[in-house]
Amino acid sequence: MNAKIGLDKCLTFINCEIQPKPRPRRATAEGPRWRAVTISRQTGSGGHIVAEELAKKLQGKLCPEGRPWTVFDRNLVEKVLEDHHLPLRLARFMPEDRVSEMSDTIEELLGLHPPSYTLLRQTAETILRLADLGNVIIIGRGAHVITGKMDTVFHVRLVAPLETRIARVQETFKLSRKAAMEKIETEDRGKKRYLKKYFDADIDDPLQYHVVINTGRLPEAEAAELIARTLLEEQPDARR
Repeated sequence: MNAKIGLDKCLTFINCEIQPKPRPRRATAEGPRWRAVTISRQTGSGGHIVAEELAKKLQGKLCPEGRPWTVFDRNLVEKVLEDHHLPLRLARFMPEDRVSEMSDTIEELLGLHPPSYTLLRQTAETILRLADLGNVIIIGRGAHVITGKMDTVFHVRLVAPLETRIARVQETFKLSRKAAMEKIETEDRGKKRYLKKYFDADIDDPLQYHVVINTGRLPEAEAAELIARTLLEEQPDARR
């Protein structure tokens, strides 16, 4: 399964409302309780699959203005660059899980890209705009921290045993066990560093999330079903 949603599909989602009107960040009795979902994940815990399955389960439900549920993952970088009229070449300087702090600092000093905090602010602006639009599932990039004060955003953390994650990464990327372990260690270390450096937050702190799901015990499709059921049961109509 291809875990990424193409940029064109995401742009179709954004362009369905060219000039969005300001919306309250708090749920009302008339509107949906939850308008967006963030997913923080360990590498190999199935974040992409859970997000896609969740989007399918929510289609036609919780739909302000009839907008489809859309997943934003690595394509979020392209959306940030488009929103802020930045050159596409900057995309390679913006991964949350692959650039070391030393290389990031050196590249800034050499003028290869804007200061990291400028890119972070621009990323945060795009994430907040998407969450305000509603019907989005945003993976990674500290989205759960950025939208932490928005009462209509549901935050999920996905984890799984190391052996389960190694097996998944091996199968998905056709890697040896050693290469899969190195990928997991590198990416998880990068995500942890990103949260600590820019938000002074511990990505493993369960208190940042509404739910933490172990996809080693609960397969991806069942995890998505659990999240969807939780979101739908908390709607005003469901509580009456």
